[in-house]
Amino acid sequence: MTTLLLIFIYIFYIGLGIPDSLLGTAWPAIYTEFHSPISYVSFVSMIISGGTVVSSLLSARIIAKLGTPRVTALSTSLTAVALLGFSCSQNFLWLCLCAVPLGIGAGSIDTALNNYVAVNYNAMQMSFLHCFYGIGVSLSPYLMSLALSDDMNWRGGYRTVFFIQLCIAILSIVSLPLWKKAKQRQPGKDIEMKLLSSREMLGNPRILAAFLTFVGISALESTCLIWGSTFLVDAKGMGADTAAKMITFYFVGMALGRFFSGLLSVRFNCRQLIRAGQAIILAAVLLLLLPVQGPSAILGLFLIGMGNGPLFPNMTHLTPVLFGIESSQSIISMEMAFSNASIMLTPVFFGFIAQHAGTWCFPPFLLIMFLLLVFSTWMLDRKR
Repeated sequence: MTTLLLIFIYIFYIGLGIPDSLLGTAWPAIYTEFHSPISYVSFVSMIISGGTVVSSLLSARIIAKLGTPRVTALSTSLTAVALLGFSCSQNFLWLCLCAVPLGIGAGSIDTALNNYVAVNYNAMQMSFLHCFYGIGVSLSPYLMSLALSDDMNWRGGYRTVFFIQLCIAILSIVSLPLWKKAKQRQPGKDIEMKLLSSREMLGNPRILAAFLTFVGISALESTCLIWGSTFLVDAKGMGADTAAKMITFYFVGMALGRFFSGLLSVRFNCRQLIRAGQAIILAAVLLLLLPVQGPSAILGLFLIGMGNGPLFPNMTHLTPVLFGIESSQSIISMEMAFSNASIMLTPVFFGFIAQHAGTWCFPPFLLIMFLLLVFSTWMLDRKR
């Protein structure tokens, strides 16, 4: 029963990943049609992430009241409605309005499923969970690229993804009885969660170091999610539809990184996998810094995805180990809030840089975010 539930959770996590890569992939076509400045994508991204931060901060209490199954069903349904709204958008303001429910829905399901898997399953299954997120973010750019090649019809891409998300939402509702049966099979996992205040968590140096690690991970991810396609178009001279296809390699790299992390977790611990991922990211950023066109940039993005992919699931799985199962829901909620705050602010910051200096700054910016990640993980180990 727990294995069947895990399969459903994997599918729900595909639904979490599907919307995340759409905006960055479609933006070259969207801002051209709406005659908006290129940096305006940061405002939409900021609204999505702002909603995610708010729902992440409130999710520990919401989950304690409604439970993980109901939160999953409600959140997935909310994101499906938001995607339908994006497909109907006629102006930039409409995009901003639809971004609100998309962010709120994503934050709650992310926190709920991460803690549930961290507590009830092992590190391999946690990595595979995030591998399925990688499948979601890899699938939608490909679908969007097909839509973009059809007279730049980015709305058709959003509409196609909406139908996929709708099916996942229906599945999350149908599966509600399965959670109860799985809980009955795992009575030992029914641990009363302890709600920690923000002051308690921020006052603990080890917990704060964990939060900053998620800031670094998400800064790298969000920059590539939102600006990777635009970087290929503006700095590398690719067409919008070609860049949309090539950015898929970044998401494939992320999925593969998490898949191999799951396999290697049998032999290596979470900290070792995190260090290996960081080494791959460093090599990738150095490759992007080379002043050459074509395949090297695509390979660099692929390797950034592969290196960054294992970091999020392994850090999440370490949370109950480092701080205790009873406190994990509160801490993971705050980790997701820091992560999404980074997702919200990093593209805005880089958008400001790109508007004034150009998207050639993309690789140096990634290097700075990587150094932040290395410093925060070093601080976490130092406080052991």
